[in-house]
Amino acid sequence: MIHEGLDSSAVCPPPMLSEQPLFLSQTLLSLLDTQVSIQDGDRIPTSGPVLFVSNHRSFMDALLLMVVANRSIRFACHRYMSQVPLLREVTAQLGCLPLRADARGQQEFFRQATQLLQRQQAVGIFPEGASAMVEVGQPSQVGSFQRGFAHLALQANTPDLKILPIAIASQQETCQPLFPLQLLSWFDPSEPLFQQAGWHSMVIYRRVKVLVGQPLPVSAIEQDSYRGSSKAIARDLSERCQQSIQALLAEGYA
Repeated sequence: MIHEGLDSSAVCPPPMLSEQPLFLSQTLLSLLDTQVSIQDGDRIPTSGPVLFVSNHRSFMDALLLMVVANRSIRFACHRYMSQVPLLREVTAQLGCLPLRADARGQQEFFRQATQLLQRQQAVGIFPEGASAMVEVGQPSQVGSFQRGFAHLALQANTPDLKILPIAIASQQETCQPLFPLQLLSWFDPSEPLFQQAGWHSMVIYRRVKVLVGQPLPVSAIEQDSYRGSSKAIARDLSERCQQSIQALLAEGYA
């Protein structure tokens, strides 16, 4: 594993429990021998509450962002990843937050994520959702964004919160079928993606470029406007972040 501007020497000793997701990410990327280059890594806040937002293509995306940021990040993940054997154990060790589609599940995720941000920790969300992994397209494409991350940022009531847009540009990868999609319906029968024919693929990056955008601060004025029932501000924030990631991704393939 090669990092530009980061120490990629030996694997560190076993970490404190709070740093276990970072340690596991470093270990897995080293085992996969992935070459990682980073652009504008100095834009990544080293502390404080940060909401990491990125395009999504591979199970490796969460590992990459933790290693690049050099901090543990609690990522939202699709509920099925917390149900499937082996995936279940890995996501638990990474500290992922399973996200159910029903209202109760979303409320629980928002509660957990808000508490983490208020404790000055980092949360990660892939706004394209599971479809980006299930229906693997061209590496340079970005799917439509769900706006949950923007609502979270505006509801969190966390001073100094920043949204950090990041683009993951695959330079060389392998893509192998993992298991039939319909098999996943056993674990989550409510998910329409799992009713279709085809296979869930596994993308492994051999060489990948991570491009970091300018942090987007969430101001008190925006939070106050949002609480005033002007939900258009969440749409605008989501669109700004998506446009930033699309521009970064285009730069990664220029």
